[in-house]
Amino acid sequence: MRGRGAGAGFTLVEVMVALAIVAVALPALLTSLYQQADDTAYLRDKALAQMVAANKLEEVRLAAAATSAVRPGRESGMSSMARRDWYWWVEIAAAPGVPNFYRVEIVVGPDADDPQNRLYALSGFLSGDRTEDLDALQEDDDGGSQEQGTETPQQQGSQSQSARDAAERLVPGVVNPDDR
Repeated sequence: MRGRGAGAGFTLVEVMVALAIVAVALPALLTSLYQQADDTAYLRDKALAQMVAANKLEEVRLAAAATSAVRPGRESGMSSMARRDWYWWVEIAAAPGVPNFYRVEIVVGPDADDPQNRLYALSGFLSGDRTEDLDALQEDDDGGSQEQGTETPQQQGSQSQSARDAAERLVPGVVNPDDR
């Protein structure tokens, strides 16, 4: 029979050193993996908050166009997107040094009680004289359909009414400019 040679296997010391290296490296690797997962969730939440803020800015613009007026002030509320509730805060204030111009600041966060814990902030500007925009929009509607000559004035009126109804569904409580 032959005996074992000196290089036939690992010694106990070599195995212990290898286990020590794995024991140090594995937690570092897992920590890095968890950090990447957290970063991915944060970026997803930030992207969704950006969509909520953009939607709210468009709602403010639609309301301003429908009423032909911009109402300065603060407002807050909740929107649902991607099966989550998002809390937003809107502040509309006159732009300094520019007459008839308003700054809209929208902040979106995950907590209703803490506007300082925000994921996204969006700023936009609105002209205070919305009647020019409304007149131009109505001229485009009238001019486009008259050039084609395919719609009667009754159809044009019903389309304008349906557009107002759609704006009312999007932004509840909007006053129809014709009702004033």
